[in-house]
Amino acid sequence: MISVVIPVYRSEEYLPECIDSVRNQTYGDLEIILVEDASPDGCGEICDRYAERDQRIKCIHKPQNGGAAEARNRGMEMASGEYLFFMDSDDWLTKDALEKLYEGLNRYQADCSVGQMCVMRQEGKNVGRKVQH
Repeated sequence: MISVVIPVYRSEEYLPECIDSVRNQTYGDLEIILVEDASPDGCGEICDRYAERDQRIKCIHKPQNGGAAEARNRGMEMASGEYLFFMDSDDWLTKDALEKLYEGLNRYQADCSVGQMCVMRQEGKNVGRKVQH
């Protein structure tokens, strides 16, 4: 199993696409851990809605913002997968990204696998990042 840990803070505009990109992976043996880091926008409600709809999703609501590193650490504490995958809440994955990363782990009997990320821009502004295998 792969545990996908996503710190969530001020990303309600991008969060649904992020979560959907993980839920719709061709690699299905995963858990998704959303660590809502006391975000002042609607992220907490979005996380709860997804957790209600998909049993693979676990949601942690932190009472106080501690930053991305602390949120990742909290997610790691909850993780039950053999492997960890970290992404930000304004990122999204290509459909087969986790499958390809997992295949690389097995093919080379590796401890870690690394992908590629590209920054997405719209009208000169960064609008997110897409993680590729």
